[in-house]
Amino acid sequence: MLPVLGAALLLCVPATAVQARSPGWQVAVVDQASRRVLVLQSAEELTAYRGPDTLPVVWSWSADRVPELADLAPARSWTDPAEVKSRVRQGRRYLLTAAGGGLAAVVETATGRTRWAADLGPAVNPHSIELLPDGNVAVAASAGGWVRLYAASQGPRAAGYAEFGLPGAHGVHWDGRTGLLWVLGDSALTALRVGGTPAAPTVAAVRSAPLPDRGGHDLAPVLAAPGRFWVSTLTGLWQYDPSADRFAVVRLADPAAERDVKSVGDEPGRTGRLLTVAPDHTGPCDWCTSVITLHRPEGTRSLRGTHLYKARWWSGY
Repeated sequence: MLPVLGAALLLCVPATAVQARSPGWQVAVVDQASRRVLVLQSAEELTAYRGPDTLPVVWSWSADRVPELADLAPARSWTDPAEVKSRVRQGRRYLLTAAGGGLAAVVETATGRTRWAADLGPAVNPHSIELLPDGNVAVAASAGGWVRLYAASQGPRAAGYAEFGLPGAHGVHWDGRTGLLWVLGDSALTALRVGGTPAAPTVAAVRSAPLPDRGGHDLAPVLAAPGRFWVSTLTGLWQYDPSADRFAVVRLADPAAERDVKSVGDEPGRTGRLLTVAPDHTGPCDWCTSVITLHRPEGTRSLRGTHLYKARWWSGY
């Protein structure tokens, strides 16, 4: 029998000046209705939200509004944005985003400058993205059935890559502690060793763990326990401990909230909260929702008029 995890412990991550003035961490969402990435006020301040005209947006980005991306056909490639991540590298914060229409991009948030972007085509469904310390970029494409490590360090349109085949590739995360690139597919969580050079990278599998349930979807670090990972599947939510090579089932107050989770993460600052997003199957977008769900303590934040696919704490780990 799989062990059951109790209340989460959380790792404190330094806040930005804006976050320090807010009673909590900001939340980033990807909204398919407005075709934007939105950074919103803290979960506490979202309580006062009363409609789409008063959405408490701190920062936003859309490929539709970036002239330098015109060559990548954002009207098509930016359809169904699916990923939003924050990463800090060498003191600079970057938005990492990908869309089902084919676009993958890394954007410097302070300037809006596109560090790297590519149109991978409408048939592969880019689903997640990661920025490595050397400036290269990994992209997981679920319909393509692969994870590619692009030589993005070589320029904003660098197209060379190394590829690892992974059916149903949905998640990708760089673990700086071990120097491994972890990738999540339909049935396995796999660690890749990156080799070669930044201009000509290589990837090779060094270990793999079968998932306890089919349909791997989200992969994120457990900030409370560095080295562990959150993993969501079609019917469950898990923590994976590489040192023990073990998945532990995560129980929430509402068992229904454990199923079909599109994104999951624990809040920096040792508050004890989790943030998840799962489709409610009530709107025109069957895979989306307008609700952000909090756990420990429980709560919801309804953002009417949005079609949210993922939401993450804007932490920049």
